[in-house]
This record gives sequence, C-alpha cells and structure tokens, in this order.
Amino acid sequence: MKAIIPVAGAGTKLRPHTYTQPKALIPLAGKTILSIIIDQLRDAGITDFIFIIGYLGEKIQDYVKANYPDLNVDFVTQSERHGTGHAIELTKQLVGEEEVLIVLGDTIAEYDVKQMLQSPHSMLGVKKVDDPRNFGVAEISDDGFVTRVVEKPSIPKSNMALVGVYMVKESNMLFACLEKIQHIKLQSYDEFNLTDALECMIQQGAKFQFFKVQNWFDCGKKDSLLESNAILLKKFGGNVHDAGDFKNTIIIPPVSIGNGCLIQNSVIGPNVAIGDHTVVNHAIVKDSIIGAYSNLFEIVLNNSLIGSDAEVKGVSRNLNIGDNTAIDLGGSGR
Repeated sequence: MKAIIPVAGAGTKLRPHTYTQPKALIPLAGKTILSIIIDQLRDAGITDFIFIIGYLGEKIQDYVKANYPDLNVDFVTQSERHGTGHAIELTKQLVGEEEVLIVLGDTIAEYDVKQMLQSPHSMLGVKKVDDPRNFGVAEISDDGFVTRVVEKPSIPKSNMALVGVYMVKESNMLFACLEKIQHIKLQSYDEFNLTDALECMIQQGAKFQFFKVQNWFDCGKKDSLLESNAILLKKFGGNVHDAGDFKNTIIIPPVSIGNGCLIQNSVIGPNVAIGDHTVVNHAIVKDSIIGAYSNLFEIVLNNSLIGSDAEVKGVSRNLNIGDNTAIDLGGSGR
C-alpha cells in the first residue's frame, strides 16, 4: 500500500500566509496540517509515501525529510496545476500495480485507518453535509456500495460529500481512467478531477464501498482553520513546552506553545497555538494561531492568524475605567 498525498496547491484562500508557506505546513494545534495526516497514516502501519509537490515544494521536501527520516518517500512535481486527476496520474510509474491510499493534503478527518485498510473493496470516505454543491458527492445504494460520484453537482442527489480520502485497490484501472479523462478532455470546472476518474471506474465495474468519517476538519480558509485549531487543541490536549519563559502570564487551556518562547505580562488562551521561539509581551491572545519566530507587543488578538517571522505591535494605552463600563478598543466606530 502506497499513500499518495497531493500538496501542490497554491492555497489562495489562505493568502497572504501561503505566499511564503505551503498550506500543508500551516501550523495547527501545535503541529502542521501535513504532520497530522502523516502521523495518522504512519500509526496505521503505512510507511511508503508519494508527495505530489508544486508551489514551494522544496519546503515540503525539507520538512518531510527532517521530520520523517524513517519513511520511504518519493516526490513528484506537478509543474502546472490541472487538477487532482492530473496530479495523481503523475505517480503512475512509482505506484506500479500496488494498491493506493490517496489523502488530499488539506484533508484532516477522523476515521479508523486500520479498519478501512482491511476492507476487501476499494473505499471512499464521506461525510453528510448540509449543502453538497461545493463538494464531490457520492450516491450510495442500499447495499452500501457507491453507485455514482459527481463533482460539485448543481442538483445533488445525495448529501454525502467526498472528504478527500480514497483507498483504491484497482490501481491499474484508476490510472487507465485518469489517462482516459485527459485524452477525451473530460474536465470539471476546468480541471481534470479525480472524481471523474472514480466515476469512470464505477462505470467499468469497480466496486467502491463508503465509510463515514467521524469528524472532517476544513483547513482551506482562515475562519475554518481557526475553528479546526480549537477543536484539535481540545482533542490533543494542548502542549506547553518546558523550555519557555512565562513571567507574569496567565495561560488558559487548551493552548500549544512551542519551544523557546518568551511570554511576559500576557494572557494566552483559550484555543491558541504559538510556534517556536516567539516573543509575546503585554498581550492578550485567544482563539488564534501564531507562527514561529514572531514578535507580539502591546496587542489584543482574537480570531487571528499570524504568520512566522512576523512582528505585530499595538498602541500602548493607559486607562482608568470605572465599574459597569464597556470599552471597545477595536476601532469599530460605534
């Protein structure tokens, strides 16, 4: 079994952060999006990985080699982004005839990986959603098999969204269908989509069962990323590194604070993740993600995403405020 993880996307919805950092390496609950995915698969016994890289791909390579030297890894470059179908097709020579587990590089989902791997059939991860029009959708028969998959249907016949986890046993058929949709120029929303190749397989007789994921964390946009950070901090329990200096500071769990941070005269938490070697002084921070090697001074942050090597300084205020007073220092103008 080879795990294929496409991480070539530009992450445009998370700019400006993804101008200098791949989306997969955005910090999340004291880890990275990519490390959560890799750890989940490695814990289930998968050791062979193929990473499809593109934009800022050298950072993905450096990160994986430094943090996962025990894995067998290959890197494939998608120079031009023509969709997930095009990306997966690039791995054909490396996969050969092996079964594959495809996990999209911005997909964090909770499910029993070992149980899924034991299935005699190919498997598709799904989650019930209120509005399936923005997702690939699986139509499912009464016997538990997937009868059809459609990418972002305008009139969905199912509310079971594909979450981005696909175990495919018939890899030869998969690559044949990937080649076919590109040859006939079958595109969904101007891209060669993996969903169309899976539909091609179903039409040719491939059997796909579905499994429901317990939770599905959206890491594609700032607000949903911060929400996922809060949920995962509660799940992982947070972590405050011992090698830090926290003078006159109140920490409200759950939080994750990296190695070598200097935090003084501040209130941190809840739901805050801070990267290594960050300095915080006279600040109140909650529901936020702060990158490594950043500097925060005299600032109140809420629902904020601050990159690495950033400096944020507010305005020092000397206030004398009586009882029963509400003060908004955010400049709302009300």
